[in-house]
Amino acid sequence: MPPVERVWAGISGGRYPLSGVLVPSLVLHTIGAKSGLERDSPLMYCPEPGGTMLITGSNFARNTHPAWTANLAAHPVAAVTVKGRRIPVHATRIADDRLDETWAYIERQWPGYRAYERDSGRILRIFRLTPR
Repeated sequence: MPPVERVWAGISGGRYPLSGVLVPSLVLHTIGAKSGLERDSPLMYCPEPGGTMLITGSNFARNTHPAWTANLAAHPVAAVTVKGRRIPVHATRIADDRLDETWAYIERQWPGYRAYERDSGRILRIFRLTPR
C-alpha cells in the first residue's frame, strides 16, 4: 500500500490519504529528529473522545521503529491533516504501564491489531495526539 499511498499523496497534495477510505487516516507532519526538515507520514489513527488521536508505530510489523516515532520524541509539537484540515497537535508517548489499557481501547476498533507488536518482536510506540 505505501507506494500507492505516495502516488495518491502527490495527486491530492497530501490532504486526503487513500487509506482514509477504509479507516480513520491522517497525514502526520513532524520535524525530522536528525534533519530538522518537515516530514509527512500518512497513518491510520484511533480517535478518542474529546478529539485526541492515538497513532501506533507498527511499521507494518517490521523489526524497526518508523522514523516518525523518533521525530515525535525529539519534536512533540507537530501537526496533522485530517480530511483536508491541518490541525496543530502535541504528541505524548503512552507510558509502558499504560500500554495494555491503550491496546485494549485500540483493539475495540481494530481487533487483532496488536499482532503487529508480536510479529515485529518489539514494543510498539504509541502516541496520543492532542489538538493545540
